[in-house]
Amino acid sequence: MKSYRYEIILGIFILFLSFNATCQQKTSSVKISKLKVEKKRKKKRKKKVKLPKIDLNHWKVTLPVANKKGKPVEISPPEILDFANNEIAKPYMYIDSTKGAIVFHAMPTNSKTRNTKYTRSELREQMVPGENNVNWTFAQGAYMKGKLAMDATTRDAEGKYHRTIIMQIHGRLTNEQRDLIGEDDNNAPPILKIYWDKGKIRVKTKILKNLNASYEEMLHEKAWDNDEGFNFEQKVGFRKFTLEVKVTEGKMVIILNKNEFKVYENIHMRKWGIFENYFKAGNYFQSRDKGASSKVRFYELEVSH
Repeated sequence: MKSYRYEIILGIFILFLSFNATCQQKTSSVKISKLKVEKKRKKKRKKKVKLPKIDLNHWKVTLPVANKKGKPVEISPPEILDFANNEIAKPYMYIDSTKGAIVFHAMPTNSKTRNTKYTRSELREQMVPGENNVNWTFAQGAYMKGKLAMDATTRDAEGKYHRTIIMQIHGRLTNEQRDLIGEDDNNAPPILKIYWDKGKIRVKTKILKNLNASYEEMLHEKAWDNDEGFNFEQKVGFRKFTLEVKVTEGKMVIILNKNEFKVYENIHMRKWGIFENYFKAGNYFQSRDKGASSKVRFYELEVSH
């Protein structure tokens, strides 16, 4: 009888040990499994941090905020390289590390550049860092490529999205040309404006009013008029897209997503060859509506000559 009881107690004890070991194994497996999941989550978090592919060594930025003299704040190289830590720049030009892009934020303010009523958070090319007087001509050639997207924009009273200029080629008078026509600055018209316009890409350029105008007459802004404009067929909306601008003597080509092309090769392009030029890219907001604003993301931006 005692032997029988001993066997029962021993069996229960062995069963208890076996059950306890199984529970410990399961607990251990759960802990290991949780640890693996946590490690995977950490890896995923690390992968989300992205940086834009943009070298700012040859760009300065104009922001929609005024300095002490009442003029728009500009940040040139090398200071622009640390824009992410610049307290003035932070609301208007900042990195979105989840998207891998620089965001350019613009809205109506009292900080306007000369000859315009609109404000901007926009880059201006500087072939020599910090220097505005070294630029390029069509004969020398130029190329700009950007990968970008409209991040957000407000609507007007009619429910239509506000538009913004996302890329430009701006003309510039040399000091000699400026003095020849008696101007007090080096400003010349933009030969190219590329708009995000209600979800589509719209291109505007200049045409010479009088094809027989003299060299001196062509230097005046009033000698040039706007063309009727051109809309690319595909709608980009708020999706990412690629724009390329290629310039050679007497010719300008704009390419959208590598499958739509607009070519300007005419007398107006050849006449424009008298000017120097520089690229611009960013968010030149085209509204003065109260409360209006837009944000443009640039993932990539490159220039070559």
